[in-house]
Amino acid sequence: MCARRREPETDVPGLERGIAILRLYRRDRTRLSAPEVAAELAIPRSTVHRLLQSLETLGLLRQGPRGAFALAPGVLSLGFEYLASLDVVDVANPVLARLRDEIGCSTHLAVLDRTSVIFVSRHPVRAAVSSGFGVGFSVPAHAALIGRLLLGDLDREALAALYRGVKLVAAGPNAPATLDALAMRIEADRDRGYGISDSNSASSLFPRGMVAISAPVRDARGRIPAAINATTVSGAFSAAEIRGRLKNRVLAAAGEISALLGAEPARRASSTAPRRG
Repeated sequence: MCARRREPETDVPGLERGIAILRLYRRDRTRLSAPEVAAELAIPRSTVHRLLQSLETLGLLRQGPRGAFALAPGVLSLGFEYLASLDVVDVANPVLARLRDEIGCSTHLAVLDRTSVIFVSRHPVRAAVSSGFGVGFSVPAHAALIGRLLLGDLDREALAALYRGVKLVAAGPNAPATLDALAMRIEADRDRGYGISDSNSASSLFPRGMVAISAPVRDARGRIPAAINATTVSGAFSAAEIRGRLKNRVLAAAGEISALLGAEPARRASSTAPRRG
């Protein structure tokens, strides 16, 4: 059960509420009725109806035959304009394409959106088997290795502030269930500077049998604006290859992207001191 949202604190409450409505939509919740939105956001139904109509007029929502609203194509245009504006995507794409060709794995770039990971670039391997998710795929940051690497800039105080009022949803037996457990996992992943994970759990957020090798990317300020990974399927490579050659190539690619973003040589290593948000 999601916690009820706070009242808007900006100078444009209608705008904030409209954005809050759009954020209610997920892969497993593609349609919402006005009563559901009102209950979720704890705002009057009359206000919800007005906001829904405005979002529909703007082409961001569309109303179905039973009165429920779904996202409209206008949302996609906003998202792709955002992705196109990210310098890190343009910088990383050639490196990720080359990495894919060198190691025979699909490669991805992801960024942090509050407490979620959004994949903003994908280079699928040219083979019959590829990763089952693409650009725009989103997962809770705490439940994904690449997400915990993206959270690596935050110390415990900043992490607590980010997750204030946020419930860590159950996402498989290996996902941390408390903030303390999450902080410990982030510290371990940050100290290691990379991570290797597999999705053999039936409740995994990723395709079953997928193996991912992830590493953070740093910018000129030494911060983590993005992270990359290379994905394959269980059995495609030996454990020695995954933890040796493939991991080393992913780390090298992350270092190359970091250098292109202006990171100093000492900052390109993943295991740096934590930073406040």
